[in-house]
Amino acid sequence: VQLQASGGGLVQSGGSLRLSCAASGSPLEDYTVGWFRQAPGKEREWVSCIVSYLGSTYFAESVKGRITISRDNARNTVALQMYSLSPEDTGVYYCAADKYLNGPLCGRGYLYDSWGQGTLVTVSS
Repeated sequence: VQLQASGGGLVQSGGSLRLSCAASGSPLEDYTVGWFRQAPGKEREWVSCIVSYLGSTYFAESVKGRITISRDNARNTVALQMYSLSPEDTGVYYCAADKYLNGPLCGRGYLYDSWGQGTLVTVSS
């Protein structure tokens, strides 16, 4: 599956942003999809994931309560809706997909087969 992340941009602290991960080549509903981010000078970190079929969702502690993740199977996309953004949320956001990954392991980036290019999110203070 080929992935394309979009929706990044510049937003003020406290604002909201909606990222989208669009898939081509396969139905994204068959895949577990994860979102990761990488801030300047820092390692990539996991943000959230949604598991295939059961639709279970998981969130990193740093974003819990401020982010939702959802599927739009008709559009073959997974959205990451972010609220109450702070400068600490700044970074390049990537989506990833894997057909066989499930449960809490969806937070482990090295287990994903497919990655999209990133979309930059900048939160100004």
